[in-house]
Formats: sequence, C-alpha cells, structure tokens
Amino acid sequence: MSFQNPVFIPGPTNMPEAIRKACDMPTIDHRSPLFGQILHPVRANVREILKSTSAEIFIFPSTGTGGWETAITNTLSPGDTVLAARNGMFSHKWIDMCQRHGLNVMMVETAWGQGIPTDRFAEILADDKDHKIKAVLATHNETATGVRSDIAGVRRAMDTSNHPAMLFVDGVSSIASMDFRFDEWGVDVAVTGSQKGFMLPAGLAIVGFSKRAVEATKTAGLHRTFFDINDMTKGYDANAYPYTPAVGLMNGLLLATETLLKEGMENVFARHNRIASGVRAAVDAWGLELCAASPDLYSDTVSAIMTPEGFNASDIVSHAAEKYGVAFGTGLGDVAGKVFRIGHLGSMTDVMALSGIATAEMCMVDLGLDIKLGSGVAAAQEFYMGKTQTVPMKDAA
Repeated sequence: MSFQNPVFIPGPTNMPEAIRKACDMPTIDHRSPLFGQILHPVRANVREILKSTSAEIFIFPSTGTGGWETAITNTLSPGDTVLAARNGMFSHKWIDMCQRHGLNVMMVETAWGQGIPTDRFAEILADDKDHKIKAVLATHNETATGVRSDIAGVRRAMDTSNHPAMLFVDGVSSIASMDFRFDEWGVDVAVTGSQKGFMLPAGLAIVGFSKRAVEATKTAGLHRTFFDINDMTKGYDANAYPYTPAVGLMNGLLLATETLLKEGMENVFARHNRIASGVRAAVDAWGLELCAASPDLYSDTVSAIMTPEGFNASDIVSHAAEKYGVAFGTGLGDVAGKVFRIGHLGSMTDVMALSGIATAEMCMVDLGLDIKLGSGVAAAQEFYMGKTQTVPMKDAA
C-alpha cells in the first residue's frame, strides 16, 4: 500500500492536510474555558449539518458502534421491543448489539441490495396496537451494499399508524456527505462517526438526540456509564467531559465542520452525487451491475460492484493493494466475494475518483475479466466533463 495514493474504502476516508494538522496540536487543559472554545462551536456546527435547530449533540471518544450503543442504552430498557430490517452488514451488527443488550428485536429479513421495506414496516406498526415497539432502527446508508434507504418513508410509516416509537438512524456513512434531515424526518437519535464524511481518523462517535430521546433517559433501564448522555451534559455545562476527551480529534472536527459549512451542505451533497454518478457510468461501461437493486437505492458515498458468477471479487481488492498500492473495500457478510466496493465520500474530487476507476479497471483486466481497458474511465470522463447528463444503468427506468 502506498501513502501517496488516495484510499477508496468507504471509511476511514482521505484526510485533507489542513484537517490532519488541526488534530496535531499542543496539550491544553481539557477542563479549561479554552477547551470550551472547541467543544461548543463543534456541537453547533454538527447540529447545523444534521439540519436541526434543537438536537442535543453528544461527541464521545469512540466510533459509530459506540454511537449505536449510546442510542439504545440511554433510551431503552431490558425486554423492550425494537423493529429493524436486516438488509446489510451494518444493520445486522446493530441488531446483534440490541440482542446482546437483552432487547427483543422484531427483525424483517430483507434481501441485501434492497432498502428498508417501508410498506412492511407500516403493516407491523399498524398491527402493534399495544405499542410494544419502543424504537425503530433504520440504517440510512448500508455501507456493505451501497444502498440508501428512505428515512422519510420510514417516518411516514410511523406517522400513518400514529405510532409513538422513537426513530433511531444509523447515518455513519451518510451524514456530512448525503442529505440528512434530522428535524424534517422526525429523527430521535442520529448516529455517525468522525472517519467518514467528516474526513477525520476514527475515534469520535457523533450522536444527535431529540428532546424526546433525552427525556427517555429518565426511564431507560439499560446500564450505561461511559456512554451516559446525562453525565456528558453535566460535563458540557462546565466546558468539559466527565472523563478525558480526545482534544486533538475535537479540534480537527471543528475545522472539518467549518470546511463543510463553508462549502455549503447542498454543494457537498451535489459533489458526492456527481462523483458517484461518474463511478456508476464506469460500472455501466464495464457491463457490470451494482448490488443496489434500483437507481432510487443508489448510495452517493459507496458503490458495491457485482462481479460475474464464479469470480472472487475479493481478488480485485487484494490485487489492487499488492500491485498498485490502492485500497478498495471488500464484500462483507452475505455479499463477501460477490462484490468489491469503491468508496467515494469525504475528501474526494472528480480527478481522485478517476484514479480509482482507472485502478479498478486495470485490476479487472489483469485478472482476466472481459473489460475493455479505458472504457470505464472514458465513461466517467464524459460525465465529469458534462457531456453526459444521465447515467443509463441497466435497470434504470
């Protein structure tokens, strides 16, 4: 692997040099007002990126997995029922966590490559007359399959039956890269991490709580210590944490959020969509298909690309690393060996994406796939140059 080449894994993502340097700072007293000058602006910036005016923002020294645990332990009690679809590796892992915490998971098995089945959710919620379901778990962007689910549709399913369950959303690989609307979608807890759209190293779990979710902490019976948001709130009031914070990462997050907001979030979303569309143009030119079953499900942060039957897609990833010093993502869980993944989020440009497309193309030709060298690159170039307005994937309507 080469430090000179960008990575094309869906996180951790490439770090802009200025943000990397912002993490490299002298030691300060993390219980002084000086730390508050980092902490409070960061929380305000994250709230704005979530498109919320009222969400309480909590930032833990952890990862997205810690964010999941923060969501459930602060709001739920042993034996509570939660509703979730298992449609990828990360929804699977969140379900597993809930089960380990003694929660009753009503799981809807869903084909990997499909989004959350909102119609089925609506039926289940409507049938839950006693309101046993306390929370609905939704993975906004399934990183393993490159599938974006309809969170607004999940909220409609809940509202149609007037169900009082809370809505928890895993936005680890979507927030700060794809449009996310905390207030409009009625999200109660949103979870993300520092190492994806925020362009930082792994190490921060970033969580937004609605007022209702904060209120739920008063009756929640699951045990929590490190991830207790009430302890964190008391610390924030004193410009501090209940324990030692990751000050350098927080300083990097301050610059990262300022950078995103300066670019303008709608511009950030448009950039990710444009880059992803170029990758999809390349996939189409190669004669391959995405794992995502239809265009409305396509992720703008990661493309999971299916390889022909009988070919081990993981060979592309290992070959890229060994011969060209470039990192792609392997297939996970049910799609292991069937897909390789190109991450195109965070610090990414059209030109960077072209280098990843070219490398993937070289690897497939090296390994004997029936790919014309230069075809995907040319298709992406056409799109990035503005000569192609749409990307005609095979299953596009």
